[in-house]
Amino acid sequence: MNPVLPLLRRASSRQPQILGRAVPRRSISTLPATVAGLLEFKPDQPVPDVKIDGFVRSVRAQKRLHFVALGDGSSLEPLQAVVPPDQAEGLTTGAAVRLHGSWIPSPGRGQSHELQVERAIVLGPSDAETFPIQKKYQTPEFLRTLPHLRPRIPLNATVLRFRSEVIASLTRFFAGRHFVQTHTPIFTSSDCEGTGEVFHVSTDRAALPSPATSKTQKSFFRRPVYTTVSAQLHLEALAQALGNVWTLSPTFRAEQSDTPRHLSEFYMLEAEMCFVDGLDPVLDLVEDMLRHVCTELAESRVRRELAARAGERTADLAPAEQVAQRWEGILQTSWPRITYTEAIEVLRLSDTPFSHSPIWGEDLHTEHEKYIATKVGNGNSPVFVTDYPRDIKAFYMRASAEGSDGSGPPVTTVACFDLLVPDFCEIAGGSMREHRLEKLLDAMRARGIDTGKSSPDTAPDPSQAAENNLDWYVDLRRWGCPPHGGFGLGFDRLICYLAGVPTVHDTAAFPRWYGRCDC
Repeated sequence: MNPVLPLLRRASSRQPQILGRAVPRRSISTLPATVAGLLEFKPDQPVPDVKIDGFVRSVRAQKRLHFVALGDGSSLEPLQAVVPPDQAEGLTTGAAVRLHGSWIPSPGRGQSHELQVERAIVLGPSDAETFPIQKKYQTPEFLRTLPHLRPRIPLNATVLRFRSEVIASLTRFFAGRHFVQTHTPIFTSSDCEGTGEVFHVSTDRAALPSPATSKTQKSFFRRPVYTTVSAQLHLEALAQALGNVWTLSPTFRAEQSDTPRHLSEFYMLEAEMCFVDGLDPVLDLVEDMLRHVCTELAESRVRRELAARAGERTADLAPAEQVAQRWEGILQTSWPRITYTEAIEVLRLSDTPFSHSPIWGEDLHTEHEKYIATKVGNGNSPVFVTDYPRDIKAFYMRASAEGSDGSGPPVTTVACFDLLVPDFCEIAGGSMREHRLEKLLDAMRARGIDTGKSSPDTAPDPSQAAENNLDWYVDLRRWGCPPHGGFGLGFDRLICYLAGVPTVHDTAAFPRWYGRCDC
């Protein structure tokens, strides 16, 4: 049911209902409506006593009437309000206002109904001459210099509403699968990926030594601490207590990349499954999750708004046909699954001149991933690439099989995957985790990772804090650690892919990337 109908309907004989609850008639006109709700409400006769709050997008003043475009973030399209001159004072671009009047069929073109305003109240005035968000087209690059005001652009607000609806859909999906939602820490003493691309945490006193600050002063946490690059390790601990778990939380990478696919602060959707023996259940979960989101939101209002491509910001989005193809690909009943070795063979047999030759044992480059997604996925379906060589993957991944490129001794592969999508390459990755103590310690030693108190060769020095504290992670393997696996999905990349926004910089409310943190 349209959410605004209960607000405006005048029942002739029965007491009105809102969400199944009877309310007094006199309270109907005082309940807040939304622009989106009013735009969908199209009565044949005028409806009096309507109240709407919002922000003035633009004002067109005529001698007898003022035409105000009003938005409140709930709709890509504005509501037209017709205001008499004696009520138009202070109705300037950017102002926060409350309008009272009648919702009537519109005699003009461009809208089916309009608000005939009887009383206008300015709740927050705005100086239209200095307000940076103008009705004319302003480039995404310029708008990124105004992160505190950029969400007021209708398209940006629509993307943020879409982001909210995707989160709600994911929450319903995991609840239906009996996954427990958890909150993992932002500060951590462990560098999960081991790449060193982490932000170090320190207090101002520690970061800026002065004569009054001793160089030997202990750090706030008594050991090196970072902002997390992944919630995976903590999810593994929680999975051993709660069963299947998931989280959607911010993660941080100090990677000096200024590309459309990278942020320094971004959101990761991560899930961990306990008591799974192989990778297939993890792949099935990812498929089902994304298919659920696209099925549930395919006909939603915000999805229709993004697909309409109406207005002056059309050029800021990928072509509607291309985005529709992405949704159709995700909705397919099954997605191709190939091994890394098979992917290398596909690339070698290709007539495409790659800038980087596909070599077994080396990671796939972006051009390789794009080709695989297009060739194997027929241009629209996501593709799982599994079983990468151990040497190019993280230490915690469980071995899957012995493989070879045919020119040397067998090389161990690990039970892992990357999910590649057309146009955008990798958006998710996961693996089975090594749950056996000795196997994990062997993998850590082979990578030169300090095994701390677990190392049989050296006794730990309690006066020296480990740069990468993994003692607790190793401990999980000592006491009842079952086979388990999980994945992480770049949430901002998913929004980018499904909404047709060309860069992840425009999917976050306040994006941070290399060289940019403006507010």
